[in-house]
Amino acid sequence: MKTYQHLFFDLDHTLWDYDRNVAESLSELYQIYGLQDMGIPTFERFFEAFHDINFQLWDWYNVGKIDKHDLRKTRFPRIFAKAGGQVNAIPKEFEEDFMHRTSSKPHVFPYSKEILTYLKEKYRIHIITNGFNESQSKKMQSSGLDVFFELIVTSETTGHKKPDPRIFHYAMKQLSTRSENCLMIGDNPNSDILGAQNAFIDQVFFNPDKKEIQLLPTYTIAHLRELEDLL
Repeated sequence: MKTYQHLFFDLDHTLWDYDRNVAESLSELYQIYGLQDMGIPTFERFFEAFHDINFQLWDWYNVGKIDKHDLRKTRFPRIFAKAGGQVNAIPKEFEEDFMHRTSSKPHVFPYSKEILTYLKEKYRIHIITNGFNESQSKKMQSSGLDVFFELIVTSETTGHKKPDPRIFHYAMKQLSTRSENCLMIGDNPNSDILGAQNAFIDQVFFNPDKKEIQLLPTYTIAHLRELEDLL
């Protein structure tokens, strides 16, 4: 096994349970704002529309087709339209409430804190994320993940998004290290795995759903506990 000094983790969908936290927040918002009265008949339709639109918008954001402002401004109008809701009835504070509510949720993937406790004794561990500064910071504090990490690198801080290798170069420069000393752990084949490959960094593909991908990661795991066998 190759010896590493620095471990880079993705945050959303890798450690912080984005889907669970978002589902809880959307369920609360559906009830609080009475979305059934705005033309969205069921929470299930609302959640399905969110999943489809949000995934598309983040894909566009990651490749530079839209910026943070456009993502946040258009997200719920698009979701309401797809779900059959009244777009002009969306409360002006809805997006902000969603961001605050979701970022305050504590749920992490099984064994997240246990594996980070184990790894922190052996490695310097860090975050590289395409998420927004304020929300990622709040997520880490709310979930108790913040205590484990030394360097937090965001796309907003660097001006570059994974899979652009420059976000990895920025992290390595901050740590005065080289690619052969680093390992990236993440769930996204494009931003995490391809991004690390672009920077000549080894990768661990976290794949709990056992998705088939075209890339060949250095390692693949289905549960975070498997990192103990690798590291």
